[in-house]
Amino acid sequence: MSAFWQAWFQFWLVSMVVFALAVAGGALPATEAPFRLGLMLVNGGVPVELDPALRFVTGILGGVFLGWIVLMALVLRQAATLGAAGRPLWQAATIGMLTWYMLDSTLSVLTGFALNVVPNSLALVTFLIGIAGSGVLVRRA
Repeated sequence: MSAFWQAWFQFWLVSMVVFALAVAGGALPATEAPFRLGLMLVNGGVPVELDPALRFVTGILGGVFLGWIVLMALVLRQAATLGAAGRPLWQAATIGMLTWYMLDSTLSVLTGFALNVVPNSLALVTFLIGIAGSGVLVRRA
């Protein structure tokens, strides 16, 4: 994989880490501002009350999301190291991304937060641009 596409995936991973930390930050009043802003954006500008139950779920969600991104970083690094032999890892990461996107976006729409599909799509599209551009899923003869 070229240095450009390695940098592309690094940027994607760092962006996802920042987002995960912003979500986790919603668990505490001192660090909630980025999460609160994100909620307002996906709720059409209407503020959302961060009650104790939502703070709890938000903290767990941020932790799960951060763990998922750390796992993705390790898988992608190993896949890149393996070269063509890493293709199954790239496939697994892509299937995981598509699975997340379909469920998260569908539930976002069904629960009244359809605007959440916008950042979801941005995350998926930037990942898929890296997949397509780097050619990691192309079968080599």
